[in-house]
Amino acid sequence: MKLAVVTYGTEGDTRPLAALARALIDAGHEVHLQADASTLHSAEALGVPASALSGDIRKALAPGQALSNAVYRKGGFQDTSRALAAIANASTPAWMREVADASEGCDALIISGLAAFVGLSVAEYRGIPAIGTGLIPITPTADFASPFLPPGKVPRWLNRASHRLVNELLWQAFKKTTNAARADVCGLPARKHVWSDHPMLYGVSPSLLPRPRDWAANAFVCGQWSAAATHWTPPPALEAFLAAGEAPIYIGFGSMAGFDHVAMTDALITAIAGRRALFYPGWSGIDGASLPKNFFIVGETPHHWLFPRTSMAIHHAGSGTSHSAARAGIPSVAVPFAGDQFFWAQRLRDAGVAGDPVPGKRLRASTLTQAIAFAQRPEVCDRARALGERMAQEDGLVAAVGAIGRLVAARL
Repeated sequence: MKLAVVTYGTEGDTRPLAALARALIDAGHEVHLQADASTLHSAEALGVPASALSGDIRKALAPGQALSNAVYRKGGFQDTSRALAAIANASTPAWMREVADASEGCDALIISGLAAFVGLSVAEYRGIPAIGTGLIPITPTADFASPFLPPGKVPRWLNRASHRLVNELLWQAFKKTTNAARADVCGLPARKHVWSDHPMLYGVSPSLLPRPRDWAANAFVCGQWSAAATHWTPPPALEAFLAAGEAPIYIGFGSMAGFDHVAMTDALITAIAGRRALFYPGWSGIDGASLPKNFFIVGETPHHWLFPRTSMAIHHAGSGTSHSAARAGIPSVAVPFAGDQFFWAQRLRDAGVAGDPVPGKRLRASTLTQAIAFAQRPEVCDRARALGERMAQEDGLVAAVGAIGRLVAARL
């Protein structure tokens, strides 16, 4: 099969799709990935043919920009969704042309992230199946509320309705620009409502998120999508640091930006209290030079290699990092900032491998200290090891490749 894969978002959006693309290539398929330019290094490392979509997600997350402002304020659904829609709407016409060009001759289009509505439209234009993918469960269910809403705030009897409401509200934010691009680029009629009947594949673990029994047959919980970077070797300084003492605490907030750097740095230094720590600056803008010598600064390092060598992970509770920490068999300290991060923080807490979430925008040394102490408890470490052993038996990429093959074959 010839397949086009399109996503738009941060590194956490692109990395699992690059892993999926690699798995599809290894299965004998021809695949091309499109994503933001600043996130394509994972595709390059895996040897996945890729090209950049218009836009600059890293600039959009820089301090003072709409998305970082949303994170810094409340990180709630309305602020975050408006900021995300503004990013997508600015590039939708260009994305529609770029995805249409890349999908010529393809048997199916695999879509994700902020480019999903564009991908669905182009698949309609090409007359080929569209297969939705993601790390956030948006298929309506009575088991839990929409991950974009604060956990515990929606009455259980409204869970299913909350998904439909959030999905429709997101579509309304994208609708005008998407319909204009559908007409101008693809000659397609306007859509009134959000798509709801296409297949969805989720790169999430059934050990963290059991598949809801009320989902349709075309919604799949595959397992985490993560590929080993076979050509990656650790820097000698990192190996030396790891060998010089007890397993350190990992700290990293991925693509999060826009928060108070000084307050965050002070809270981290106080809560770590002289312990050995690895700090990944990511897109945070925190200057590693401001950290004491017990902090070792790491660059891009594969989680599958690094996390098993640590004692716990303090992170923003993005889906990918939450899964990687759980799969490594280590406890987490979840520090969510916005969007679905609160959902995954709650999942880690429910699994007993993390304490109460520590809100990123109100981070205090005292609450972080308590969360670290919880993660150090022997029973928490035991639960984390057991969870990691279960997740190690899952092969999300094999499950996803098989599902894609069956879905496309059924439409050919």
